[in-house]
Amino acid sequence: MIWLKQLELPTVVQSPMANCTDLPFRLIARSHGMGFAFLEMISSEALVRDVQRTHEMMQTLPEDRPLGAQLVGCDPAVMGEAAARIEAMGYDLVDLNLGCPVPKIVSKGGGSMLLREPDTAGEIFTRVVRAVRRIPVTVKMRLGFSDGSGEEAAKIARIAQGCGVDAIAVHGRTREQGYTGPARYDGIRRVKEAVSIPVIGNGDVVDGASAKRLQAVSGCDGVMLGRGALGNPWIYRQVQAALNQEAPPPFPDLAERKRVLLRHVELQQQYEEQPLGHLRRIICWYFKDCPGVAEFRNRVHQAQSVCEMRDLIEAFPSCSL
Repeated sequence: MIWLKQLELPTVVQSPMANCTDLPFRLIARSHGMGFAFLEMISSEALVRDVQRTHEMMQTLPEDRPLGAQLVGCDPAVMGEAAARIEAMGYDLVDLNLGCPVPKIVSKGGGSMLLREPDTAGEIFTRVVRAVRRIPVTVKMRLGFSDGSGEEAAKIARIAQGCGVDAIAVHGRTREQGYTGPARYDGIRRVKEAVSIPVIGNGDVVDGASAKRLQAVSGCDGVMLGRGALGNPWIYRQVQAALNQEAPPPFPDLAERKRVLLRHVELQQQYEEQPLGHLRRIICWYFKDCPGVAEFRNRVHQAQSVCEMRDLIEAFPSCSL
């Protein structure tokens, strides 16, 4: 466990992922061992302006705890105000995004662009730390904008620590890499060695073995899961078992995958007014490594109703797991 103020953070946490870590995803993941999650990334400007879509993205339930909210933006005053709202709304942690590589975020000065603006980043950290009274403040960043050595991230991490930030999460890729190429765990180690606050490593964790390698190479205090958890809520217990040097739980068979996926579909219908588009991606996550998934994906994308999608899931052929 990692203690951040009064929050007990597990060593395995789920990263915020746009259009992925919504309420149904989190409820499924929590039922399979996920101990901490984030909302999807939230625009600080949209939150302060009370944009309805932003509040819809922030829906939660009492059982959806502990839960963090990640803010993206580049205006220190707005970021501070948004962080105060996050705390007032009852979230357990506020995280600041210095890692998003998407052009529409970077072009406005947010996300990973802040790695090139240490003065602005420092002002944001100061404003946010002063704005919240009880909950921890963390920062998630990439190794650098284009330099994968970790030097840029280490510099920002030292600034963050000096401003009172409680922990750092580092994705082992640069902004220029996006989500391609291998994550560099040696770069995360450079950040770990630069600060005394906890550092959580992120990147290419798809099972227990990769989580152990990340921790061994980087020396990180915790492991953050990203895309490896999509369609694979069993990963949380597998990774935790590996880090604890315990025997892994059995991997689910096809029948179990179908059962959990059908529950995910049910939750998506319950909490999303128009779930079809989202479900086309979610359903394929669960069978991505199965023979016959290409044809299955085509049929799911052609489906015109949730009922038709359910029929396709139930009819999916046996495959080697």
